[in-house]
Amino acid sequence: MRLGLHRLPRRWRRLLGHSAVRYVLVGGVAFLVDIGLLALFHEILGWPLALSTPTAFLLSFALTFVMQRQLTFATSANVVGSAVRYTLLVIFNAGATTFIVAGGAAIGLPWEWAKVVAVGSTTVWNYFAYRYWIFPHPPARD
Repeated sequence: MRLGLHRLPRRWRRLLGHSAVRYVLVGGVAFLVDIGLLALFHEILGWPLALSTPTAFLLSFALTFVMQRQLTFATSANVVGSAVRYTLLVIFNAGATTFIVAGGAAIGLPWEWAKVVAVGSTTVWNYFAYRYWIFPHPPARD
């Protein structure tokens, strides 16, 4: 997929031409969706954290798959294979995120800060999982 980067100034093309930068930007959007949904479910609707956290996480992660596949890694890898590997990672991440947020809250950390810790942890391991396992064909521009 062509991102239309040729229309941007050269320094922006170079910066946005790297998958790690696009990964962080797409991840930032997904994080805002995730934490917004978590706040909606927990703070406004009154759902318990044990339900709010994985629900928000899974919804935002579906959005992330599409955006990372199309915008970050622009892969031609098999969609079904990528989706299966992605689903396995989602299951692992949902458990890890729930454990980190609920565990952080249990030791007195505000859920918002526990969520930041969870996102920081998953962000690092997900980049490498996405690049080398889920979307295994790196873009030519890196």
